Amino acid sequence: MSILNYNGGCVLAVKGKDCVAIATDLRFGVQAQTITTDFERVFEVGPQLYVGLPGLATDTQTVFQRLQFRIKMYEMREGRRVKPQTLMAMVQNLLYERRFGPYFVEPVIAGLDNKTGKPYICALDLIGCPCEPADFVVSGTCSESLYGMCETLWREDLEPEDLFECTSQALLNAFDRDALSGWGAVVHVIEKEKVTTRYLKCRQD
Repeated sequence: MSILNYNGGCVLAVKGKDCVAIATDLRFGVQAQTITTDFERVFEVGPQLYVGLPGLATDTQTVFQRLQFRIKMYEMREGRRVKPQTLMAMVQNLLYERRFGPYFVEPVIAGLDNKTGKPYICALDLIGCPCEPADFVVSGTCSESLYGMCETLWREDLEPEDLFECTSQALLNAFDRDALSGWGAVVHVIEKEKVTTRYLKCRQD
């Protein structure tokens, strides 16, 4: 088993029309043994800006703490909020400087640009190589199923409600086929004026 799959979990980010969604499951386990069902991997790091950190749970917490420090230092020094592209460069730098003994996380970034309001999504591998597609990004144990579901359900210019439906259906159907993720999910739909967070119930087996 890959060390990235040791604690299970998955994260998905999807673009819509002037909105973006980021979602994760809530399972924390040790291989096939479930420990708890309220472990969140998606964190708010600014207004309309979230980062998901699937992978080894200890590294998820370490990377988030180090990222918080860097974001606060940036905002104090620059006197402005961090933009999604700036956050991507920050995460890239944090991961690449540890490339010979990497953090076992594969981050996903989702948010709206501070000035233009354009949706932005990005996924990085464990040494910081970025992928910035126009539709969706996935990371975690059930990536193959997530790709298949998203390619089936995603359409251009989805409205917030349709985006929520697409994201939640893709996530629920993908981790129903994966023993290492699931046990509930949380979906954040990010719009210019608000962020809507919904918790999903699903199979508990």
